[in-house]
Amino acid sequence: MSHWFRQAITTKYHGPTNTRGARISARAEAGRIFVPYNHALNSSDNHAAAAMALAEKWGWDGPWHGGGTATGYVFVRGGEGTEVANGR
Repeated sequence: MSHWFRQAITTKYHGPTNTRGARISARAEAGRIFVPYNHALNSSDNHAAAAMALAEKWGWDGPWHGGGTATGYVFVRGGEGTEVANGR
């Protein structure tokens, strides 16, 4: 069985400081970006927006799936050929 493994994107909230507003970092093996926290969005949508900004930066398209962790969120790309196991 052959699978194409891709980089996961992890996101984390960073609260405001004296010099910077609140922001979300999105990190993958390829690099990291910071996106200003958009108070018009809820928390999970802010994390998704930061992850998609990193994906766009690297030209990673396709459907993405996300879930929460103890420190933020993680996003992985889904689609054809990414099935590792069939959870039943």
